[in-house]
Amino acid sequence: MKIPELSVFFPAYNEESNIVTTVEKALEIVPKVATKWEILVINDGSKDKTGKVIEALAKKHKGVVAIQHEVNRGYGAAIKSGLYNAKYDWIAFTDSDGQFDFSEITNFIETQRTTHADLVVGYYKKRQVSTFKIATSKMWELAVWMLFGLKVHDIDCGFKLISKKTLDKIPALTSERGAFISSEFLIKSKRYGAKIVEIPVTHYPRTKGEGTGRNIDVIIQSFKDLFKLWLNLR
Repeated sequence: MKIPELSVFFPAYNEESNIVTTVEKALEIVPKVATKWEILVINDGSKDKTGKVIEALAKKHKGVVAIQHEVNRGYGAAIKSGLYNAKYDWIAFTDSDGQFDFSEITNFIETQRTTHADLVVGYYKKRQVSTFKIATSKMWELAVWMLFGLKVHDIDCGFKLISKKTLDKIPALTSERGAFISSEFLIKSKRYGAKIVEIPVTHYPRTKGEGTGRNIDVIIQSFKDLFKLWLNLR
């Protein structure tokens, strides 16, 4: 059974080698699960041809919308552009690097139906990244738990299904750079009474391009932002 409405978005930075495959796979699936739908692709000031590629995708496929950041503002800014430009009742997103199987959106939708969750968030069955990335993520999750009491398996897993009603209810998101955006969203959602349910997702190794989320400056800024949020919400 289809859901009435679904907005899907993909944040992208220097993903010219992955974004076409990611969007076209989603185009095969989204019309099967939602009556009304859209796919937003956010180019966050890429230095490669990502911007031109997504413009071409938007011209070729009805329902695909290209959103351009003229300069690189960060993962958080790309996520915010996707969330706040989405027009339908349910919003789903994954990273654009091809490491997720978007067909698993059906599991998110079914879980929401059976649990009546406001947010269905993924956690990795087996995360296909370096030991360093896994270790820094666990340190981050420990800090979030200690400061805010929020405990989830993989707080920064880039596959989520979100109720627009929840997004509209919580205070505006402020994060621009780094992994803080996911934590900020989940912390504020929990604080405002949202029901959060987790499900396992498949994660594949990156085959093209290079991730940028573990730049040391980004990590440091994310911890600073986390502490600022704790001070503001005390």
